[in-house]
Amino acid sequence: MTAALIDGKGYAAALRQRLFKRAERLKQLHGVVPGLAVVLVGDNPASHIYVRNKGKAAQEAGLQSFEHKLRESASQAQLLKLLAELNSDDKVDGILVQLPLPKAIDSGAVIDAIDPDKDVDGFHVINAGRLATGQPGLVPCTPLGCELLLRAGVPQLAGQHAVIVGRSNIVGKPLAQLLLRADCTVTVAHSKTPDLPSLCRTADILVAAVGRPEVIRGSWIKPGAVVVDVGINRVTEKDGTMRIVGDVAFDEALPVAAAITPVPGGVGPMTIACLLENTFTAACRRRRIDPETV
Repeated sequence: MTAALIDGKGYAAALRQRLFKRAERLKQLHGVVPGLAVVLVGDNPASHIYVRNKGKAAQEAGLQSFEHKLRESASQAQLLKLLAELNSDDKVDGILVQLPLPKAIDSGAVIDAIDPDKDVDGFHVINAGRLATGQPGLVPCTPLGCELLLRAGVPQLAGQHAVIVGRSNIVGKPLAQLLLRADCTVTVAHSKTPDLPSLCRTADILVAAVGRPEVIRGSWIKPGAVVVDVGINRVTEKDGTMRIVGDVAFDEALPVAAAITPVPGGVGPMTIACLLENTFTAACRRRRIDPETV
């Protein structure tokens, strides 16, 4: 048996194509064009690339994109002032502050300053509370992407035992809430979990989100399990070349798992697609339009 590859790149492309059509209908029916504001502080080269890609993706999906760049020396007060302006700007439906921020700025205070109804990253404590209590809210993009890929690859989520290795506020905890909502039995594991390999072997669905290259070995995987690899790690080969690997030892997992997300090309493309989906959802909900009807 060789695991089927869960094509996140293809699924994300289809999601963005559907979103483009929905954005056209929203404009025709309600005169609304969802707007995404991305805020970048500093000169981090990787962040500049991410912001540029997000802006381009938004425009290709039929959304408006607004970029706001502040210098590395910008104060927290300046950033909070900008966020207050974006919160009150009716053209802006989603606000994303590109992380990491300069050390002098408190990321928690910045996230708290974003209007929860425009928090398309889904990091605000109010959105975390909405997710935990089953209320409508904006869900963090990477966990949402994982859930969508699982729904596409697992015919029946209800009753499945999902083991999530990683308890971050960005991936592990919100994904646990999403899978509980889908009637999975969920175990969240972490660095202090005793006998992690044995626990992983009980999983029908195994999610690796620890940020350590190839820490999940093939022998840890239950035969026939579905594996979602959230990790993106850059490793240096003996010859000095760089390659990107996930948190799962992919070659070892292939003959054991029923299906697996590759790295790259698995979860990664879904994150931006879900950011756009969240922006669309926010635009509808702010105007009391049911996004499912558009």
